[in-house]
Amino acid sequence: MNVLQDVSTVFIVLNILLALTVIFLERKDARSTWAWLMVLYFLPGVGFVLYLILGQRLRKRKLNKMLLESQRIIEDSIEAQKLQLEERHIIFNDPATINYQSMIHMNLVGSYSLYTQNNAVQIFTTGKSKFDALLRDIESAQHHIHLVYYIVRDDKLGNRLIQALVEKARQGVQVRFLYDHIGSKGLPRKFFKELREAGGQAAAFFPSRIPYLNLKINFRNHRKLVIVDGRIGYIGGFNIGDEYMGRDKYFGEWRDTHLRLEGRAVLQMQAQFLMDWNLASSGMVELDYHYFPRHFQAVGTIGMQVVASGPDSESQQIKDAYIKMIYFAKKSICLQTPYFVPDESLMTALKTAAMSGIEVKVMLPGKPDHFFVYWATHSYLNELLAAGGKCYIYERGFLHAKTLVIDGQLASVGTANIDNRSFKLNFEMNAFIYDSATAGELERLFDLDMQDCHELTFEDYLKRPLMNKFKESIARLLSPIL
Repeated sequence: MNVLQDVSTVFIVLNILLALTVIFLERKDARSTWAWLMVLYFLPGVGFVLYLILGQRLRKRKLNKMLLESQRIIEDSIEAQKLQLEERHIIFNDPATINYQSMIHMNLVGSYSLYTQNNAVQIFTTGKSKFDALLRDIESAQHHIHLVYYIVRDDKLGNRLIQALVEKARQGVQVRFLYDHIGSKGLPRKFFKELREAGGQAAAFFPSRIPYLNLKINFRNHRKLVIVDGRIGYIGGFNIGDEYMGRDKYFGEWRDTHLRLEGRAVLQMQAQFLMDWNLASSGMVELDYHYFPRHFQAVGTIGMQVVASGPDSESQQIKDAYIKMIYFAKKSICLQTPYFVPDESLMTALKTAAMSGIEVKVMLPGKPDHFFVYWATHSYLNELLAAGGKCYIYERGFLHAKTLVIDGQLASVGTANIDNRSFKLNFEMNAFIYDSATAGELERLFDLDMQDCHELTFEDYLKRPLMNKFKESIARLLSPIL
């Protein structure tokens, strides 16, 4: 009995010490702090272990060193573009962009994201079209192929891609493949064996140093990027696996959004990939001219900024850009996301827009891939619908797109979901597009998707079963740490 009492006392003391750490030392936001205190109170012992794995901050010394190195390289360009914006010296290819100069300035200063407008964009909404185009670009690569994916499967699509990369590596093309260790759990070591033998490289992002225990499990590289020869880039929601080709019986047809980019915007993706690679791999790659072409053919006229965010930064750049976009809206807001767990600032922006008479349309999947997040998502619909926003539930397969379109003039496509994990914990990247034609096409695709949706009205929402309300309430309480 004395032993049990001693153990119980130790748990109580540890819980108190950890609670003090959460409140006074970690300086988390209030919502997250209360959520962790609940976990510690109701799950003594277990809560302590969960906090060690999920609640710690990321040590940023090495990250900040690489970030500063990257910033120094483009510092002159940043200062020159700031001056151009402030003195209104930039001539925009799309006249509507003049309305969004403050957002360009914000991303420039806060994210070191240069604005370029010599870009071409191709939009993909199916896995087949995206991967067919990607494999063609891989086949034509001359110098290097850089890839980072959150999920990589050892299946038909995964092996098709790896064989294409093996062939290019044998031809002398540099191939670097970065995959997230947690997102790609279950991926066998032999998956990259042939690629390495052919001269290619592969590295896991934040792998487990101790079997079955990863103290960095909370900080994942959720980016899905490919850069070919520093001239072609891919960014969006598709991972590598057969389900993204619509071959999974549960999910069925997979609806996502991915972009193929050409132009100087690709260089921002390249810089981010190399920083991610140097963080994860022992083989450091210098940020030299081989990966940053100086001369580009006139491939397009689309204005764009590529913005990265993650736990390596004190600010939440992508979330801030989303909010800035929402407050720009005068007519319409079209948002597609698989997870809708906004913080107070983002929810306030959406509600303010809806109550101002702006048409706010949010599209969500009709089936869950993560049940807890699914119920948390539905708990937030009450506020949105009550404010006059509209919600559409996608029923033709699974909706995984991360797309935001404002007034058919300004758009964002990338890897970030509308949740705390994407905004604060994951390494993410989004393309912000200042082009009415591209934004208009994304809005058209949204309207097309509405044909495969049913509208969830406020009246229908209020009639949901009591058990659903209970699940939503529990999930809502813990949403800050999901």
